[in-house]
Amino acid sequence: MFSWIISDFGLNDAIEAGLVKTPRIVVRDDALPNAKSYRSKLYHLYREAEVSQDLNRKAAVTDPLPDLVQKAYAILAYDWRETAQAWADSGHSIPPVLLTVCNRTETVARIEQFFNSGDCLIKSTQAPEKTLLVDSRVLEKAERGETVTKDADYEQRLTAIIEAAGLPSDKAQDLLALKQQEQLRALVDSVGKRGQPGQRLQNVISVAMLSEGWDAANVTHIMGLRAFTSQLLCEQVIGRGLRRVAHDMDEQGLLLPEYVNIFGVPLSIFQEISEDGGIELRPPKPSVRVEVEPDRNHLEIRWPNIQRIDHVLKPELVLDWDRVEALTLDPMQTPLNAEVAPSLTGFANLAMASEIDLEQAVEDFRLQNLIFRAARKLYLQNADSFGGDKAFLAVQLIRIVEQFLNSDKLNIPSLWHQDPVRRQILLALNIDTVVAHVSRFVSAQNTEKLEAVFDEPFPIGSTARMRSWLTTRPCQATVRSQISHVVYDSTWETVVVNLCEKEPHVLAWAKNDHLDFVIRYLWRGSSRNFVPDYLIRLSNGKMLVLEVKGVDDERNRVKRAAMVVWIKTVNEQGGFGQWCFDVVFEPARTRDVILQYAGIAG
Repeated sequence: MFSWIISDFGLNDAIEAGLVKTPRIVVRDDALPNAKSYRSKLYHLYREAEVSQDLNRKAAVTDPLPDLVQKAYAILAYDWRETAQAWADSGHSIPPVLLTVCNRTETVARIEQFFNSGDCLIKSTQAPEKTLLVDSRVLEKAERGETVTKDADYEQRLTAIIEAAGLPSDKAQDLLALKQQEQLRALVDSVGKRGQPGQRLQNVISVAMLSEGWDAANVTHIMGLRAFTSQLLCEQVIGRGLRRVAHDMDEQGLLLPEYVNIFGVPLSIFQEISEDGGIELRPPKPSVRVEVEPDRNHLEIRWPNIQRIDHVLKPELVLDWDRVEALTLDPMQTPLNAEVAPSLTGFANLAMASEIDLEQAVEDFRLQNLIFRAARKLYLQNADSFGGDKAFLAVQLIRIVEQFLNSDKLNIPSLWHQDPVRRQILLALNIDTVVAHVSRFVSAQNTEKLEAVFDEPFPIGSTARMRSWLTTRPCQATVRSQISHVVYDSTWETVVVNLCEKEPHVLAWAKNDHLDFVIRYLWRGSSRNFVPDYLIRLSNGKMLVLEVKGVDDERNRVKRAAMVVWIKTVNEQGGFGQWCFDVVFEPARTRDVILQYAGIAG
């Protein structure tokens, strides 16, 4: 029936006729918008660099979601909870569903962990027995009639969902006796259907769009965390939530409107159009192949490929607060509310906009709860490498977090956000940032030793392992680098390159481009990659990691702190020579820094 409506009328006509739900997209929030489109960052989340870079890496299931995604979920989940309460008050026995469509299996697992571990700030979203991770590999094999390799953990989660579904015991036992893929298929097909296995599901997380025709009537909220490259793809994802729940009519005999609120799925994809109305076709630019020169093995640069660095802490933690830097929480990076408006192919009706305001959810953001939440995150980060009593560690971390939140080390540059309610919400939405900041200074002042954990498949990185690639950007052939060309990203880089090519005290060098030399650091609660600019081998045997930076900010200071820990760990580990690191903020100082580490007096 639903597919027939869409195909016969068309999506827009069906929405206008009220035959399906009306999609409502984010039109604005109270944080800074996307710098290119000037739209709310919640409109197309995956387009934000901090989101796409993080979600495209091979992350562990326990790695926190990107900061912006966590904030988006707080707002959308709060609105979902308000909808769930309204449905319950109206006598609905079926809950509304929050559907997430994301980019890869690792992301699905991280989102499931985010909700099931209670990391989502909105209460009632921590419900493992009502949260379904749709393993696309299992589902695809089920649709083809193939068997799947048994996953004990996944089977246990499916069992918990089935047992909590409220089915008659004989029906539940029959379902539990089925194969894993058949159980998943039964759950997916029955979302929102009374008396069926999926009747109590409230949170569905999928790496794909689910099959054509899957359109559970109780999907009221959609989160898109993947690339959207066509109008058709956007409409297909949104179509998963357009089936109406009821068909009640007003006094004029028109269907009462129903809505599905959408974050992260753009309703319009614009292509570059030429003046005559067609898509502009440009001739390809000439390209240069950047590759490893086979006769330059003597210029190879190698480095330890460190996955993470564990800090072994002292049994008793002490902080010298005078040595702790202040942390600034920028309210313009934190949306406390968002407005959604009915939209057809991206044209929002602002006159019908409605607000989702987290100030109404202040009970979810009690200060004591935030302190325990932050201490718990710190505990999980440090428990494995802590040699003392674990209970004592937890007590100490609670005390440190409470001291930090009550100190003058926390700066919020906005009088409006000093209001107690807004301040608590701002703290809650930035709790991972607070944790990362406190953790940095706890580690810096209380570390007994550093232990490097190497990447097992490739413990040693090397310029010789770089894969060749093509570029159309300005570049120059090299002589003292194992890499054939260096690509310029700024005029400043020509200064560094010319020095590395001509300075006698530089024996070999490489620009860190496509080399996979990265330093892990925490920023706004998420694990990020710091990619230093240059690796330089000096005549005295030292390896200099050089970063050139025009301006400085808090994020760059965090990167440098992580780099300093990396250098210290490598030098203490031994076997990799003597490493050093520096940042140049003025082009004229580049030669001075290189000669300083080469041991040449200025």
